[in-house]
Amino acid sequence: MLKIKLKDNSIIEVEKGTTIFEVAKKISEGLARNATCGEINGEIKDLRYEINSDCELVIHTFAKEDLEGKKAYWHTTSHIMAQAVKRLFPDVKFAIGPSINEGFYYDFDVEKPFTDEDKSKIEEEMKKIIKEDIKIEKFSLPKKEALELMKDQPYKQELINELPEGEEISFYKQGDFTDLCAGPHLLSTGKVKKVKILSSSGAYWRGDEKNKMLQRIYAISFPKASELEEYLNLLEEAKKRDHRKLGKELDLFFFDETAPGMAYWLPKGFKLMNILIEFWRKEHEKRGYQEFSGPQLNSSELWKISGHWDHYKEDMFVLTDSDGREQALKPMNCPNAIKIFQSKMRSYKDLPLRFNDIDVIHRNEKSGQLNGLFRVRMFRQDDSHNFITEEQIGSEIKDIIGIAKYLYGIFGLDFELTLSTRPADYMGDIKLWNKAEENLREVLDELCGKDQYRINEGDGAFYGPKIDIKMKDCLGREWQMGTVQVDFQLPLRFNMSYIDKDGEKKTPILIHRALFGSFERFIGIMTEHFAGAFPTWLSPVQVKILPITDNEHEYAKRLKEEFEKNGIRVELDDRNEKTGYKIREAQLEKIPYMLVVGPKEVEGNLVAVRSRKNGDEGTMQISNFIEKIKKEIEEKVR
Repeated sequence: MLKIKLKDNSIIEVEKGTTIFEVAKKISEGLARNATCGEINGEIKDLRYEINSDCELVIHTFAKEDLEGKKAYWHTTSHIMAQAVKRLFPDVKFAIGPSINEGFYYDFDVEKPFTDEDKSKIEEEMKKIIKEDIKIEKFSLPKKEALELMKDQPYKQELINELPEGEEISFYKQGDFTDLCAGPHLLSTGKVKKVKILSSSGAYWRGDEKNKMLQRIYAISFPKASELEEYLNLLEEAKKRDHRKLGKELDLFFFDETAPGMAYWLPKGFKLMNILIEFWRKEHEKRGYQEFSGPQLNSSELWKISGHWDHYKEDMFVLTDSDGREQALKPMNCPNAIKIFQSKMRSYKDLPLRFNDIDVIHRNEKSGQLNGLFRVRMFRQDDSHNFITEEQIGSEIKDIIGIAKYLYGIFGLDFELTLSTRPADYMGDIKLWNKAEENLREVLDELCGKDQYRINEGDGAFYGPKIDIKMKDCLGREWQMGTVQVDFQLPLRFNMSYIDKDGEKKTPILIHRALFGSFERFIGIMTEHFAGAFPTWLSPVQVKILPITDNEHEYAKRLKEEFEKNGIRVELDDRNEKTGYKIREAQLEKIPYMLVVGPKEVEGNLVAVRSRKNGDEGTMQISNFIEKIKKEIEEKVR
């Protein structure tokens, strides 16, 4: 008997010699009701299957870990939405409708933006199409016939004209609707069960502001009503935790139209930033990292040597100085770190050399892509560039992952490692690329186990492959955090060298690494992860003192001074307001500890402690409270 393991980790047994169609039928009979259907190499009812490069049967379902199954499910639903829009708005022009990380969207060219009433009608029409259970059929046409079929659809014609001669031009048809598409799809519209339109927005065709603004509708679908309900509840919770909303409520930061994508950090927010930076700085100093700072503006010549000019110029802020020379604000720190390395002769005894910095960098992101602290034009990257020998690659990467484990562990975060391989626009010698990828695979095999990590084909940097660190927050959302990149190319382009033990010049290997990604983005993610209730060690204000009447003001001031001497971040609320009002306000500000002081506290040299976590904790001696809070901080960050 042969055992076949499915994507949902269930196992079936079949006899040797069983045909693929018999195997598929057996799997189909045993799959859960939420199995997706469709085709790659064939069509079998209620499942999508493919034969991979190792001649193994691969079954795709809507299981959590089966991304391909979900993509087929959601992409099919995007066609259902397009068909619904066509029925309601016959003159609509269609752009694209891909699946995304969560759900899908479709871009439409219509006379006016969709209203809430329009979206409700579209959703109802989608449900009708699902109920009709229309068969989905694939067919292909030569380019001339494909263009004729899409004669009333200019965006589809543009896509067809860009396809190479001789390439298959495939379409999917479901009843009265046909769309240009590579697939795959489910076998019929009835295989989709539950749908929900989430939102709509404007979107330029191909993301180019010079093109026409289209109307984009975001939606999602699930095999079960319970899964949709769970997802919508998660969305509601995410709205409450939105870092842009909490940033204003907690006086952390804000954005202004006069500086798109560049945050104004308010005193509390900047205190939070500096606490995080000092923590990061301290931990790196312990591990032999040396901090430096470099210029914000560099000549285009530097960026041409590094390759950024050819691969990244459109994302850079470029200007001309008073001498007529072309300059650019730095979008990355690597060339500056290389210049630091080259400022004097280096020996093999100096390596590894770890130069870290938190300089502000700028990237000319399109305005439509800006998203709070998650996508900005100005930020501080928690960068380091480590110069090593080839023999040190494995140990250095392991050390870096060790730092990541410690840093993320402080915040209670789990993460996974992903290998991102050579992109299409890679720079340099392919042999060096292969070598670098091999180095990373060996390290990941050791850290995670062979084949126990994800591979993201073609998503490496243009100068080297990388390990991406993917973290999940308390809502289960996945975030791309830090990266570790092995680079053989830039050291060669900059003609870098060190003296080896034989007195010969050798080229170092460069490891680019960031662990938080950027401080701005990390703070945005942590604001949502903690819902603004930062742990005590990180909170901008750790204690708020609340005197009941004016008679306790002097005592409260002495308390404040005592806390400050002990390094505790404290605020005094001596306004002429009721104590209950002050407590509620402090709770909204998510202060870890509130100390209420009245006549009894003054007389006994005490404080009445209320904590964000436990509520009323009773009265205690001042020294005991100071010891308690300091111990809490020290136990978390050692």
